[in-house]
Amino acid sequence: MTEHHLSVRRTARYFTLGPAAATAGEVWIVLHGYGQLAARFLRHFAPLDDGARCIVAPEGLSRFYAEAGRHDKIGASWMTREDRLAEIDDYIRYLDALYDEVIRGAEAAARVTVLGFSQGTATAARWLAHGKARAGRLILWGGEVPPDLDLAAARDRWQKTDVALVVGSEDPFITSKVLARDEQRLREHGISFRVERFDGGHEIVPDVLERVAK
Repeated sequence: MTEHHLSVRRTARYFTLGPAAATAGEVWIVLHGYGQLAARFLRHFAPLDDGARCIVAPEGLSRFYAEAGRHDKIGASWMTREDRLAEIDDYIRYLDALYDEVIRGAEAAARVTVLGFSQGTATAARWLAHGKARAGRLILWGGEVPPDLDLAAARDRWQKTDVALVVGSEDPFITSKVLARDEQRLREHGISFRVERFDGGHEIVPDVLERVAK
């Protein structure tokens, strides 16, 4: 048996909140977690819709029924471990295309923030390390820095990027051990970062989001 790959054209979707990127003071690109849909995820960012921010929520290319035997709950995923390298390449190309469409030369007038939540943290980190996009700020919320990410290469790409790790005190996925490992890796590779802690779990908390945004 021989495995083969064939590139095909896909239709991806994304949702926006606020003004167009060309007229916005800031552009936020927010990447949802596993099993979420972009439109629902975008609702968490309503507190940031102040008329000066364009908030863009792309959706993972793989959708599925979230509960066996039920068709009323649908989620999306950025990747799985099956054929993972091809899926990573696919979403990096997808997000690069989204960036080109949304930004369209507006970088000079807009500060670009990329936020990844849960599974979206790995997606955001890999994208800004290996894709064409540049961002003034990278926020990894409730997810780890990908263990396989080449941070030596990422450091060169993130020289002008403020990196923030946002962690809930009761988040079952980002334990103190996981956080300590990420902090050590970032320090060892000379990547500046800050940690924003809050009381809570694996969730986007409105007042914390507003604090991080400032």
